[in-house]
Amino acid sequence: MPGRLEGKVAVITGAAGGIGAATVEAFQREGAKVVGVDLIEGAPGDLALAVDVTEEFAVQQMYAQVAEEFGRVDILFNNAGISPDDDTSVLETSLEAWQRVQDVNLKSVFLCCKHGIPHLLEGGGGSVINTASFVAVMGAATSQISYTASKGGVLALTRELGVEFARRGVRVNALCPGPIDTPLLQELFAKDPERAARRLVHVPMGRFGRPSEIAGGVVFLASDESSFMTATTFLVDGGLSGAYVTPE
Repeated sequence: MPGRLEGKVAVITGAAGGIGAATVEAFQREGAKVVGVDLIEGAPGDLALAVDVTEEFAVQQMYAQVAEEFGRVDILFNNAGISPDDDTSVLETSLEAWQRVQDVNLKSVFLCCKHGIPHLLEGGGGSVINTASFVAVMGAATSQISYTASKGGVLALTRELGVEFARRGVRVNALCPGPIDTPLLQELFAKDPERAARRLVHVPMGRFGRPSEIAGGVVFLASDESSFMTATTFLVDGGLSGAYVTPE
């Protein structure tokens, strides 16, 4: 029985670990050819590319290489992102830290859409999934001002693109994960268990999500099962955004 993404070619950024790596695996199970993109060498996928997605020329060349290798591009999962320790309160975060997060989390999504969507249009349509976050729709329990602002920007950018391309066969949706058990979160627990625990206290399911659970949501958004969905905020957060939250 064919998979839900049989014959599709997908480009996944931030593919070396966490949600990105889990999505590479899920897409391949569903029959897609997957290009795994990361800043480092050796991302999983049928083709692995080391690309700085904050650099416009590098992004242009990335999609040109994918199109040459596979003949088409059908799915963009723009997932690359960072959440560094020096991104905290607006009172403490430096301009350099602010800009670094904006470049990786928001500018890269802009560039990947700008240079990836034309390939989807050339092939008659496709699906774009941009990774935002639950903090794009509610305040974070632990301040991370540039990260939160960047994800809000991803959400707004996604809505506008979803509307713009709706009648041209390209769907654009924002994936908003809740706290997920990834290496980034595990590192936070190791460094500051109290801060990390605050991320869990208001999750109704009482646990962090698994990367594979988020990857399942990405497969849905990439497939024809979500064919009437575009410009949406797709929350996969264990109920967090529906819970009553008070600061501590």
